[in-house]
Amino acid sequence: MRKLRERAGMTASQAGALLGADQARVSNMESGRVGISADRLRTLAGHYACADEQLVEALVAMVGDRTRHWWEEYRTLLPAGQLDLAELEHHATSLRTAQTATLPGLLQTVEHARVVFGQGIPSLRPPEVEHRISYRVKRQDVLFRDDPVPYTAIIHEAALRMRFGGRDITRRQLEHILTMSERPGVTVLVLPFAAGEFPGSGQTLCYATGPVQALDTIQLDQSHGVVFHDAESKLQRYRQLLRRLEELALDPAGSRDLIRLVAREL
Repeated sequence: MRKLRERAGMTASQAGALLGADQARVSNMESGRVGISADRLRTLAGHYACADEQLVEALVAMVGDRTRHWWEEYRTLLPAGQLDLAELEHHATSLRTAQTATLPGLLQTVEHARVVFGQGIPSLRPPEVEHRISYRVKRQDVLFRDDPVPYTAIIHEAALRMRFGGRDITRRQLEHILTMSERPGVTVLVLPFAAGEFPGSGQTLCYATGPVQALDTIQLDQSHGVVFHDAESKLQRYRQLLRRLEELALDPAGSRDLIRLVAREL
């Protein structure tokens, strides 16, 4: 809704005036902090001159879902961006991630995640670590539910060789990735050292495909937290980047072979 408003050249105050609401309420609607009815959404879309009926109906379907989802339990425990990530994964029609120095959260074991969160700066208190671990495990449900989200993980060989927690934890983590790579809808592609240079090195990103292309979103991990981008120019750039990484990566069978080799070498 924010994208539609800005495309129409309206401020949040102007949009609020159309609804008899203030700027703060419009901003909260756009961020998902407060709800918006289907009628109000359609009214705003009309004022924004949005002719994309598929987009409007996709938005209506999302606001019509009044279910209290599991991530709301963490509303006071975790940063808002983390909750937005769970919601993004839940509604996505497919997910693609690329990781250079870390392993994808949706493929992490509990013991690996505990090591990762234990290295946070500033340090997290033990209860905070446990909250993040349980949250990460619950996010993984998108790969196990009756209609699992198609998931492609491009992992650099460097991330596979990082010994988080020592040899035993790392070996079990690699075995878990192998098991997950055999699940329907899950594709693991390894970018080997032998591939040489590659674009976007060092970034951790996830591309979430929405019900319609206008709802596609990129999520980036930054030192200060989770960042989301939905501008078409950036989406196009990251689609190209992911395609290039997939071209450089080993195929699924070759990727599993390399993961087994790394596990044996531990």
